Amino acid sequence: MKIDVLTLFPEMFSGFLQESMIAIAQREEKLEVNLINIRDFAFDKHRTADDYPYGGGAGMVMKPEPIHEALKSIDDYENTSLIYFTPQGKLLKQKILSDFSKKKHVILLCGHYKEIDQRIRDRFVTEEYSIGDYVLSGGEIPAMVFIDAVSRLQEGVLGDFNSAMTDSHQNGLLGCPHYTRPYEFLDMKVPDVLISGNHKKIDEWRSKKSLEITKKNRPDLLNEK
Repeated sequence: MKIDVLTLFPEMFSGFLQESMIAIAQREEKLEVNLINIRDFAFDKHRTADDYPYGGGAGMVMKPEPIHEALKSIDDYENTSLIYFTPQGKLLKQKILSDFSKKKHVILLCGHYKEIDQRIRDRFVTEEYSIGDYVLSGGEIPAMVFIDAVSRLQEGVLGDFNSAMTDSHQNGLLGCPHYTRPYEFLDMKVPDVLISGNHKKIDEWRSKKSLEITKKNRPDLLNEK
């Protein structure tokens, strides 16, 4: 899977791309991340990428021309999904990420300042997503969230691909509790069913706990099923 990232701050991705599952995904050639600095496509010597908003008001707006030029530097950009991260977007959910993980190529646009020029959104953006009901300083962190989530859904990245298939939200519910050695810790023991060897009962226990946790913490998810 190839992901092109349009950003004003490519340095923010340096450590993120070199660690953990992301590094494995790139090393195994399951993921290719290409960082494109929007400022490299600005028209003046100061590499200006923002300007004051028409109509007045606080904040600055990212200019359309550098974004457009950066976008044009990408092969087949006109036929590729262009995702823009914004608090105005739809909530980014696991089903959406699962669908995108099957694509060969996507483009991520990271906004900054107050907004990007609306004309870029109207003409080129195909999907707009938010990672939560709060405001960040830019789209770089949401882009990292997207990259992390789709990379672990590429076969061969996780040690056991089935691990991703049993994560929270993968089936519409939150995950169940998990335990490892030692058997007893601070006077707390592992539930007997998990050491019973009865896989049917273990699956039933995990399903029951998953449903209980979902009802308690995210009952809204049950209304979506």
